[in-house]
Amino acid sequence: MKKSFAIGLVVLVTGVFAFSLSTFFPFGLETNPDIAAGSELASKPQKTMRPFGSEEALKAHFKKIADKQERDRREMTKSAGNTTNQPSPSSVATDSMAAAESKAGPDKDDGITNNQHAGVDEGGIVKVHGENLVILRRGRLFTVKVGSNSLAPISSVNAYAPGVNPNNDWYDEMLVSNNTIVVIGYSYGRGGTEINLFDISERGSLAFRSSYHLKSNDYYSSRNYASRLIGNKLVFYTPQYIGYHGDPTKQFPALRRWHKGATEGEFKTVVSATRVYRTAKSEDSASSSSALHTVTVCDLAAKDMTCEGTGVLGAPGRVFYVSPKSVYVWTSEWNYRNGSNRSASMVYNMPLDGSAPSALGVAGAPVDQFSFLESDDEHLNVLVRSEGNGEQMWGSERTAGDVALFRTSLDAFNDGSESASRESYRNLPNVEGYTMQNRFVGDHILYGAGNGWGRQKNADGANLYAVNWKRGGTSSLYLDHSVDRIEQMGSDAVVVGTNGQDLYFSPIELSRMPQVKQSYIRKNASQGELRSHGFFYKPDGKDSGLLGLPIAREGRPGYKHLMENSAAVLFIRNSDMNLSQIGELEAKNTSTADNCKAACVDWYGNARPIFLRGRVFALLGYEIVEGRLDDARMREVRRVNYSPGRRMSEMTEE
Repeated sequence: MKKSFAIGLVVLVTGVFAFSLSTFFPFGLETNPDIAAGSELASKPQKTMRPFGSEEALKAHFKKIADKQERDRREMTKSAGNTTNQPSPSSVATDSMAAAESKAGPDKDDGITNNQHAGVDEGGIVKVHGENLVILRRGRLFTVKVGSNSLAPISSVNAYAPGVNPNNDWYDEMLVSNNTIVVIGYSYGRGGTEINLFDISERGSLAFRSSYHLKSNDYYSSRNYASRLIGNKLVFYTPQYIGYHGDPTKQFPALRRWHKGATEGEFKTVVSATRVYRTAKSEDSASSSSALHTVTVCDLAAKDMTCEGTGVLGAPGRVFYVSPKSVYVWTSEWNYRNGSNRSASMVYNMPLDGSAPSALGVAGAPVDQFSFLESDDEHLNVLVRSEGNGEQMWGSERTAGDVALFRTSLDAFNDGSESASRESYRNLPNVEGYTMQNRFVGDHILYGAGNGWGRQKNADGANLYAVNWKRGGTSSLYLDHSVDRIEQMGSDAVVVGTNGQDLYFSPIELSRMPQVKQSYIRKNASQGELRSHGFFYKPDGKDSGLLGLPIAREGRPGYKHLMENSAAVLFIRNSDMNLSQIGELEAKNTSTADNCKAACVDWYGNARPIFLRGRVFALLGYEIVEGRLDDARMREVRRVNYSPGRRMSEMTEE
C-alpha cells in the first residue's frame, strides 16, 4: 500500500534487501535446465500460446494446481517433522507480493512528455490540449491557458467521481485523447484500478463524464507507468495474483461503470476464459500460474468506453514494456532452494491488435521498462540481471547479480514450450550496487549504478558501460559521479548523477567510439525528480538543443522528493556536446494548503520542464513559471499560481 511507504523506504535507504545472492555462470543458465541444454520441450511447438477452451477447462486447471499445492504443503510439513505448517514456495511468493502491494497530440511540437517511444504516449501529470495545459495534482485536474501568449488558470475539478469517498484512493496518471481526459488511479477503498473520464472544451473547461472500476492488484512501480495511449486506444497493464481458495476466476479482471449504489454483480469480465493463455510449464507449476497478467485495450473514441483484455497465466514477478506493436511482460518465478532465491523466467509477447500471444523461456530479469528495445530489425533486446523480483512498488530499485544482454528474433517466440538458447545471451560487466539505471540510445545500451531513492554519497568514480547491441563491442567509461539518470540527447546521451553535494551532467558521445565529454557541474544541488518524465530534451538543430531538469538542495536523499518540492528547474544548452547553464526558473510558493482529499503525496512528482511551441515553462508544484531566452540567458517572464481557491488575477509579470 502506498501509504505504507515508510517501511519500504527504510529497506531502500538502509540497503537491507529480502533476497540472497547466488552465483550464475554462465549467466543464469544453469537455473533453467531447458535453456542450459538448449532442448525442446515439444518436437513441433506452435507459434502462439494455447487458450483455454472453456470456463470449465480453466477451472479444472486451477483445481489441478490447487491439489498439487496441497500435496506439496503436506510433504513439506511431513519432512519438517510436522513442527510447523510451511507454505509452498509459490504461496510464499504470493503472500509476499500481497504484503508489498498493500500499500500527444498530432503536432509533434506539442509533445511535452519524455516518452520511451515516439507515438506511444505515457500517462503523466501534465499534458497539452489545444491552447491549454492540463495538470493532475493531489487528486484534482487543472487547466491553464497558454495559447495567445497567455498564462492563466481556467478550470479545476476533482479527479474522481462525485459522491465517492476518495480518502484511500491514489490518482497517478493522466492522458488526453481528443476532447477526453483519462485519469488512471488505484482505489484501496473500493479495490482495483480506477479509470475516470472527463470532457474538456476548447476553452479548457472541465466536466466529469464517467468512472469505471477494474478489478486488479496495484499497478504501482517506482519507475514504470501503468497506462499508454496509441491513437484513440488506451492501453494498460494490470496484474492479478491468484489465490486458489474458492473460485479463482472470480478474481479475474472485470469492469463496471461506477454509480451511486453500484453492486458487485455489475462487474463484467474483461478477459473471458477463451482469452486466457497458458504455456506447457503452467500445467504443472503452481508458481507459474499464480498471476494473471492482463493487457486491456479500451476504445476512447466511443462516448461509453469499451474494453477488451488478453491475459496470460504466469509467475508473479513482472516487468512490462510497451512497443508500438506489442506489450511484453517478463515474469520471474521465485524458487527457494537451500535458502537461496533462484529465478527462472518467461517473456510474453502480447500484440496490441488482440491476436494470440506467444512466449519464450528465458533467464534472469530486466531492471525496468528501459531495459527493453523492440528494434527495427524484428528483434527483442533486453538487458537483464541474474536476480530480480520485478518492478512492483520499489522492485526496480533493488536488483542484483550478473548482467547480460539478451537478444532474440521475434520469430523465435512460440507457445512457451521452447526456451532461448545460450547464444541469445551475451555476458556483460557487472556493476556494484542494487540501484542500476539502463537505457537504449540508438545502437547502444548504457548502464551503471547510482543512489536512486537513497542518500547521496561521495563517489571516487563510477563505471558506465556502453554496449553496441547491433555490432558488438563494450566500452567501459569512467565518470566522476554516480549514474542516477540516463537520457537520450539527440543521437547521443547524457548521464546525470551526484558526487556528494554537486549534480553532474555528463554528455556521452555515441556517434563514433563511445566517450565521455566534459561534464557540466551544478554546485550544491541534487535531482528534484527521479522519474523519467522529470527530464526533457528539446533539439533545435542536429547537434544542439535545450534540456531541463528539476533540481533540489544539495545532498538531498532521493526519497525526499515525496516530501519536499523542487527548488527550481535548471535549463542547460547543448552545443555539439558542450553543456552550459543558461538559467533556472525558481519556485517561490511551495504551500500545499489546498484541503487535499486524495492522492496527497506526489508519487509521480510535481515538477517538469515544458517546451511548447517556442515557449519555455517550469511546472513547480502549484506554480507555472514562464521563461524566455535573452542573450542566451533564461529570464523569468511571469508566473501564475493555479492552486485551488486562487484568483485568476494573482499573477506576476515582469
